[in-house]
Amino acid sequence: MNYDIIDTIVRTAIDAMRNAYVEHGSIATGACLLASDGTLYSGCAIDSVVPEYKLPAEVVVMAKAISEGKREFDAISIVADIEGTYVPDDLSYKFLLEFNVPEIILADMKGNTKIMPLEELVPYKTRRR
Repeated sequence: MNYDIIDTIVRTAIDAMRNAYVEHGSIATGACLLASDGTLYSGCAIDSVVPEYKLPAEVVVMAKAISEGKREFDAISIVADIEGTYVPDDLSYKFLLEFNVPEIILADMKGNTKIMPLEELVPYKTRRR
């Protein structure tokens, strides 16, 4: 994946994060999903007073793409407004794994990015929000 594509999907994730609804303590996150046909989907975290309905950005963006008939993906960028690297939780990881999103781009607001194959998230995936 070239730098221009990475830059585009990270910037799109940052823009999406600005719409995050995190009134009940969740982390503001944004995501941009690159479908295999080149279509970009963006989404943000949606918080809820009901814990079972707190949706991280990576799940929101996957649901948007899947609901529009997409099933094949090349990459996802996930951005969080936190210090350090945000890592998707176990449920998000399993969702990304189910749809075999091969490339994960984790970024922060300072422009730091970490690009890795999905399988490399395994050591990090136990982090909770």
